[in-house]
Amino acid sequence: MEVKVHKKGIIVLPSEVRKKLNIKEGSVLKIEIKDDTIILKKELSLIDAWGIFEGKADVKEALNILEEERRREVEKERKGNY
Repeated sequence: MEVKVHKKGIIVLPSEVRKKLNIKEGSVLKIEIKDDTIILKKELSLIDAWGIFEGKADVKEALNILEEERRREVEKERKGNY
């Protein structure tokens, strides 16, 4: 699969990739660089995580994810990125 790099480095993920990974507007992707390879990884959001916990009593893990997500929001607010 190929994508074109547009002005300002913008790329468009093909719809089949977005559907397969449930990537929507606002989804967070992590970028890793290894040698000459770019790796995009979907960041697990709290909304994504709730599906993991259906029928399970793993509340501690859910709270850890919520705490981490809130920490990131606070960092953005402090930097004026909101």
